[in-house]
Amino acid sequence: MKRDYYETLGLSRDAGDREIKSSFRKLARELHPDVNQHDPEAEEKFKEAAEAYEVLTDPERRSVYDRYGHEGLQSSGFHSNFQGFGSFADIFDAFFGGDPLFGGGMRGGATQGGDIAVAIEVSLAEAASGATVDVEYDLVDRCEHCHGNGAEPGTPIETCSRCGGAGQLRAVTRTAFGQLVRQAVCDTCGGDGRVAKTPCSECSGRGRKAKRQRLDVEVPPGIADQQRIRLTGRGHVGEAGGPPGDLYVLVQVAEDENLLRDGDDLVSIVTVSAPEAALGTAKTVDTLDGEHEVRIEPGTQPETVITLHGRGMPSLRRRGRGDQRVVVHVVIPRKLSAEQRSLLRRFADSLSDENLRPPEEDESLLARLRRRAFG
Repeated sequence: MKRDYYETLGLSRDAGDREIKSSFRKLARELHPDVNQHDPEAEEKFKEAAEAYEVLTDPERRSVYDRYGHEGLQSSGFHSNFQGFGSFADIFDAFFGGDPLFGGGMRGGATQGGDIAVAIEVSLAEAASGATVDVEYDLVDRCEHCHGNGAEPGTPIETCSRCGGAGQLRAVTRTAFGQLVRQAVCDTCGGDGRVAKTPCSECSGRGRKAKRQRLDVEVPPGIADQQRIRLTGRGHVGEAGGPPGDLYVLVQVAEDENLLRDGDDLVSIVTVSAPEAALGTAKTVDTLDGEHEVRIEPGTQPETVITLHGRGMPSLRRRGRGDQRVVVHVVIPRKLSAEQRSLLRRFADSLSDENLRPPEEDESLLARLRRRAFG
């Protein structure tokens, strides 16, 4: 009994075209025979996913399936185009225009290997100073046992008997409009025109093997969250002598408890009580270079910004560092005792308009409210 198409692709029934395509491509790569050699059912699973993709990306067929299921498709005459289409690699070519792990183009010629993407996480301090991160990823590399030619060492490589060394197969079909010639990659030699008389015992004649790769990646100082590092030639090996693909390392910078990044600048908060803000004090704040003492001037207002020049992040593209902006957070005391209330009332009664008038250079309260409301 066929599985539900949405279940096959791991999707909800309201999934859009982009989600369907993304899910199928991810699943197709997982089922690739060079990576998934341990699963003898990989090819059938791929064909199942391909059929689900074929139906769900066709609005008319998807509508029929959503209403009547598999029986509805059968009664309407639906047959998957990829049942008995040919070799596993042929199906990849039909969907992707080439092997998704090893780049596009016809097999049999030298093609560039596919790219690989991995993600790493670094702290804000590591992003500021730079770091060396140990990365592990799955890689399809050249088989060292046969040196990539697919033959057991010491055994010959012969001309393919199926295609006669052409690497292509031709099928001629008679139609009402004349003869239709279909050309496809030879499913015996994979388009190379030659086959190993004794396939390599390590890679089963593929010339490539999946392996786990470890690599030290240098993270440059000043890198930002979600930026990528490209390492040329560290991707999947190319086919038929083609160059390898690239490795893309996505850098995720973890949030810091005390520092918020804003471009090359950093933002932090220092908390003072209302009396401290009125009288002035000194406070210690965290910076990338360690603790730093800042002076809170007498009469400092809430949300005053103190700038520490050159204490921010280093720039990736130019010299120097950004600044650290320290925002003063003034806390109003709560849960006062009777004595404290009495003292505060006497203090409040002693205030004059002169005490409450903001400095001329300060932005008025109305202007601040207008800026926040309307940008």
